[in-house]
Amino acid sequence: MFRQRAAHSPAQPPRRSAGLLSWTLLAIVLAVASTAGAAQSASNGLSVFASVLPLANFAERVGGERVQVHTMVQPGHSPATYEPTPRQITALAEADLYLRVGAPFEDAWMKRIRSTNPDMRVVDLRNGLDLRAQPKHDHGDSHHHQPDQPAMDHHIWTSPQLVRQMTETIRDAFSELDPAGAYIYAVNQAAFDAELAALDTKLQERLSGLDNRSFLVYHPAWGYFADAYGLTQVPIEQEGKEPGARRLTALIEQARQEDARVILVQPQFDQRAAEQVARAIDGRVETVDPLSPNYAATLRRLADILVAADSGRGPTGEAQAQ
Repeated sequence: MFRQRAAHSPAQPPRRSAGLLSWTLLAIVLAVASTAGAAQSASNGLSVFASVLPLANFAERVGGERVQVHTMVQPGHSPATYEPTPRQITALAEADLYLRVGAPFEDAWMKRIRSTNPDMRVVDLRNGLDLRAQPKHDHGDSHHHQPDQPAMDHHIWTSPQLVRQMTETIRDAFSELDPAGAYIYAVNQAAFDAELAALDTKLQERLSGLDNRSFLVYHPAWGYFADAYGLTQVPIEQEGKEPGARRLTALIEQARQEDARVILVQPQFDQRAAEQVARAIDGRVETVDPLSPNYAATLRRLADILVAADSGRGPTGEAQAQ
C-alpha cells in the first residue's frame, strides 16, 4: 500500500506542480523583461527635435538626462537651404516634440514634418517674443513665408535676454509632456537662467563703452544681439543676394565714415564680398558663427572682437595697420 501510494498517488501532483511552476517562472521572466523594457524606454526620455544647434543646446540644458535632443540643421549647413535627411524624417515619426524658430527651411518643410507625425507637438519659440523685421525677405525665400508669419528675423537666440524667455517655454513644454520630470526641468531651467543672466550682465558691461556702435556683417544674423546692447548691424547681404557695385560702393563709404575696421561673416556663406569691402577699408574679416553650439563662448568672442575693433586693435591685442 505504501509503495503503491508512493508510486501512483504522489506521482501525478508533482507533474502538475512542475507544469504550474514552469508557467509561473515564465510569467515572472516575461514580467521582468517587460518591466526592464519599460524602464529602458523611460530612460530614453522625451525625443525632441530642435531646428538649429543653439536651440538643441538650450533644450539639453533644460531637459538634462530626461530628453534626447536631435538637431535638424547639421554643422556646416545653412538654415536657408537645408533639406532633412531620410534618417531625420524617420526619427521625426517617433518624436514627442519639435522646437522651431521659423528658419527658412522650416517654412518649406513644416507641413511635411507635421504630416510625418501628427501627434508630435510643435512649439514655436518665437511666440510671445518681441520680433524684429528682417528687411524684405531672407535668402530670397519670401514664397515660403506663411501669411501669419511675415518676414521677421528668426535669429532670436542671439539675445541672451530672449533666450531666458525661450527656456521658460521649453521648460513648460517638457513639463506638460513629462509631468514626472517637471521638478527636474524647473531646477535645470533656473540654473541655466542664472548663467544667462550673468552672461547678459557681462556683455552689457563689456559693450557699454564702445564709441563706434555700428558693425558690418555679411549676413544679418546679429540683429537681436545688436538690439540687446544698443548696437547696429550694417549688413552687406540684402534680400539674400550678393550686393551690386553700387551697394558695395555705398557700404565702403559708410564704413570709412564710421571708421569700421571689422566685418563679421559666418562659415555657411560666401565671404568674397566681405573680403572685398575689408580690403577697401583696410580692415579685416572675422568669422563668428551664430549657429555654434558653444553659445556663451560665441557671444563673448563676438564682444571681444567688437571691443578690439573699437580700440583699433585685433582680437588678440595687436595694433591694426593704419
